[in-house]
Amino acid sequence: MVENNGAIRTLSVDIGGSGVKVLVLDITGKPLTQRARTETPQPAKPEAVIDAIVTLAATQGEFHRVSVGFPGVVRGGVTQTAVNLNPDWIGFDLATTLSNRLNKPVRVINDADMQGLGAISGKGVELVITLGTGFGSALFVDGKLVPNLEMGHHEFRKGETYEEQLRRATLEKVGEKKWNRRLEKAIAFLQHLFNYDYLYIGGGEAVRVDIQLPTNVKIIPNITGLLGGIALWKD
Repeated sequence: MVENNGAIRTLSVDIGGSGVKVLVLDITGKPLTQRARTETPQPAKPEAVIDAIVTLAATQGEFHRVSVGFPGVVRGGVTQTAVNLNPDWIGFDLATTLSNRLNKPVRVINDADMQGLGAISGKGVELVITLGTGFGSALFVDGKLVPNLEMGHHEFRKGETYEEQLRRATLEKVGEKKWNRRLEKAIAFLQHLFNYDYLYIGGGEAVRVDIQLPTNVKIIPNITGLLGGIALWKD
């Protein structure tokens, strides 16, 4: 599982509701290739998404193992929920199926969890939220992951969930000003709920955040969702 120089190369995959992205990382998590992206197939059924990953992987050169961030609950490589993809994902063994297609070992984790692994400092209580097709979340305590938080589907305000109030479709409907006011309220709620030391905001719509953020809140680039892939292999 190594190159001639002894370096392990990891293909990192980020499956999103709107796009599928891949990138190869070295053993330290440093990118070795340019990120490749394609639109998420519609309907976003397992076979179509896996075909897209295989096609993207062919553009990335040599790799020895694969890390996948998936937008839903994942247990033992099996996807349990997929609100923003397709019901066919429920109970689907993504790790085994993709491993067979790529002939490489594969590990799968929730996409917000993987983004968090690429962002956190490893000290104290750290919360990650991702703003995109949906609303992802990840919680870490002294660098240890509390898996499958899926906070986005819990009630936030006015009888709606965090995802319903802050997802991309809502942003396009209500406009950036109102969306940012909602995000400001969400940050305050989450601070009181988790008493976090740091909050990281990522995802494709994080670039549209336009409010004064508290000193312990940081915007992280969308590529962080791929950079966290190396952490899945740190046993």
